[in-house]
Amino acid sequence: MTAVRGTTVDIPTPDGIADAYLAHPDDTDRHPAVLLYMDAFGLRPHLCGMADRLAAAGYTVLVPNVFYRHGRAPVVELPDFLDPTARSAVFEHIAPIAQELTPERAMRDAGAYLDWLASCAQAADGPVGITGYCLGAGLALRTAGAHPGRVAAAAGFHGAFLATEATDSPHTVAGQITSELYFGHADQDQALPPEQIERLDKALDEAGVRHRTEVYAGAQHGFTQADTSAYNAEAAERHWAALLDLFGRAL
Repeated sequence: MTAVRGTTVDIPTPDGIADAYLAHPDDTDRHPAVLLYMDAFGLRPHLCGMADRLAAAGYTVLVPNVFYRHGRAPVVELPDFLDPTARSAVFEHIAPIAQELTPERAMRDAGAYLDWLASCAQAADGPVGITGYCLGAGLALRTAGAHPGRVAAAAGFHGAFLATEATDSPHTVAGQITSELYFGHADQDQALPPEQIERLDKALDEAGVRHRTEVYAGAQHGFTQADTSAYNAEAAERHWAALLDLFGRAL
């Protein structure tokens, strides 16, 4: 196993300072950069562990607290394990915070994250990879559209509301995307019903975006998150295989 070093870093943005977790191989080399977008539960030990696993595979990984406007992580106090009862209570606090992260704010932040990675001593030159979870999948999709020359590949897992009928739905950026995409959807996910999956695929097909979509049978929304009751070990490992395959080709 490759030794990994993880640290907390601060990222200047147009709207303030975003705290973030940075993980990279514990050496003096520069490694391909990955931007990891958190799920709605926020920057926490489990996501840092996911970043460490990516770093052990040879990447420099940045996990920003996208809710930084409401304070440093943890923005909302979380139990060690999120069961259905705990999830409901936590979402009462998270929902209004997430709603305030408008597409405009999120993409201003995305530019700051990418700028920071471009100047990071541990990150190699060139386009980055992105992976996102839950609301982070939408941020990954939007970032690929807003910064096409700076993103080589983007992935989203158990994404929420990726292709709604809203005029600013994440899928509407398809025409600006030049990178390769991968989506791993849960087949038991009220936040992304089949009609949204179809709408997303249609938009990407019509825009000529290289992409692959898979629906993971028996998986729930949040299947990659081991600190929640939605975790599915088989689906999570499938996600790792797909993600590393994508980044191995693109970065």
